[in-house]
Amino acid sequence: MVIKEIEIYRLSIPMEPFVIATGVMDYAQNTFIRIISDEGLTGVGECSAFPMIVGETQNTCISIAKDFAQLWIGKDPLAISERMAELHLYIARNNTIKSAFDMALYDLAAKHAQMPLYQFLGGKPREIITDITLGIASPEEMAAKAKILHDQGAFALKVKLGKKPLDDIARIRAIRQAVGFDLPIRIDANQGWSFEDAIIALKGLEPLKIQFCEQPLRTYNDHLLAQLRTETIVPIMADESVYDHHDADRICRTDSCDYINIKFSKSSGIAESLKIQALAYEYGIPCMIGGMLESRLALAAKVHFAYAAPNVKYFDLDTCMVGHLEDPVIAGVQYDGFKVSVSSDYGIGADMDPAFLETCDKWVIS
Repeated sequence: MVIKEIEIYRLSIPMEPFVIATGVMDYAQNTFIRIISDEGLTGVGECSAFPMIVGETQNTCISIAKDFAQLWIGKDPLAISERMAELHLYIARNNTIKSAFDMALYDLAAKHAQMPLYQFLGGKPREIITDITLGIASPEEMAAKAKILHDQGAFALKVKLGKKPLDDIARIRAIRQAVGFDLPIRIDANQGWSFEDAIIALKGLEPLKIQFCEQPLRTYNDHLLAQLRTETIVPIMADESVYDHHDADRICRTDSCDYINIKFSKSSGIAESLKIQALAYEYGIPCMIGGMLESRLALAAKVHFAYAAPNVKYFDLDTCMVGHLEDPVIAGVQYDGFKVSVSSDYGIGADMDPAFLETCDKWVIS
């Protein structure tokens, strides 16, 4: 079996403006890939560009995707390691678009093996409950939204911070006043604080019962994370500081975090994400699976991954719940409140609605 054709789609999903410390997103800058073999078997993948985090845009993803497709035409899609090695040799980083190609290969391979992806990866279903994210707004607005989510049965809140420390403390204080102390709150500074501001913010937040803080510092301050951990009782989760298993080894070896957040868009997909969670396990560091602004298709792949990654203990799989105004996915991840699951269909078990794809820019490489 060889790759006959690869389709590339500009998958722009309109959404309510989403505010984090480093910028605002008003649509999901996604790219959809379909790999078609000469035997008619297909694999699908999706990635979501988040320029202010990973340095890729939708346009760069599409441009590089055309080059990747040319590299793979006529080659064996089941040789996943070899195919991904070609992408890594062709261009450094660009992990977001690499993750869509990685996902499509795994989808096709699992279909070829006539297995759901989680089984192909050696996993089995387990209970997964996602948190739900609050973007940055005024304390009053965030508290009102938190109360609505609390009343809807939210399992945990993930709250975006990373602005002025005292303002951020006021945001969490208002949320706690609205929801009480039984609902877990995770915070994500998205690299927004300096070292000094992080100490002020985290010490001020300690009485407000914070489960953990994601990425308090810029990645160029990774050398200060271990010291920061000695300054606060709030556990630290590394996110942008860990792109691959080499980063994970560096961060774990220097006692710089309590947890690691894995995202396909950072790691280049499933293959590398499995390495990260396995390495973190060796250091006794649990992981979370998170994302950018993916649809229910990529989220389905993440659930399959989580089923096969026992060191993934936390789940941030709400990306399509934080403001997507359209849902172009057929099948895919399913939500029962905040419980998340996938079917046992072969592969990822998801595809894009052909009617939605008709509205998207498309390129075909053969």
